Amino acid sequence: MKEYRIVIVDDEPDILVLLEKALNIEGYYNIVKIENGFSAIRACRESQPDIIILDVMLPDIDGYEVCKQIREFSHCPILFLSSKNDELDKILGLAVGGDDYVTKPFSPKEIAYRIKAQLRRMEYRQNPSKNYSIKIGELMIDPEGCQVTKGNTLIELTAREFEILHYLAENKGRVISRERLYETIWGEDSFGCDNTMMVHIRHLREKLEDNPSVPRYIITLKGLGYKLVNPYE
Repeated sequence: MKEYRIVIVDDEPDILVLLEKALNIEGYYNIVKIENGFSAIRACRESQPDIIILDVMLPDIDGYEVCKQIREFSHCPILFLSSKNDELDKILGLAVGGDDYVTKPFSPKEIAYRIKAQLRRMEYRQNPSKNYSIKIGELMIDPEGCQVTKGNTLIELTAREFEILHYLAENKGRVISRERLYETIWGEDSFGCDNTMMVHIRHLREKLEDNPSVPRYIITLKGLGYKLVNPYE
């Protein structure tokens, strides 16, 4: 994985630590944490980050003004965090140059996946000829559009189901333990995860398999975990 530079701007130290941990789990370690707007503008001008997580309510200047000033020298994705959930606030955030807007309280795992999605879009824009879709048998998994098709049929998955399938697809043929899968997708300790994971895998099989009782794509290895395979290989 490319070592992306990520800047997090928030005046709440707990949120900075929480987001850093969630991003570390996803493999992002080049992270700069900043607690005010002017320092953020200066740091972004000097380091030219790949993506910025930006709180709206800062102690010196608000995030909207920070975004406008950063847009004078950078076009990297900016994801706003805000306790304001009014539609006008979201529109303003996007109008001044933001790429995404998430209201507090939020799931750190969701932020991490939104960051991954923004970075994939950025890579796609820079390398439009690169094919990011993953084809396994009749399944076509499109990380960019967060869609899965089987043959010509669009499969409706929940966000969590898609995350599980995408992770298994990225590790095609490898056995992934329930614990590792849970900790990767949920971003928390796997204690007591068995029932949760079994339910999600069952739902995935009901949507993907011709016969969920005899799965051909998502295989269980008793005592070890799951793996995604191409049944035609």
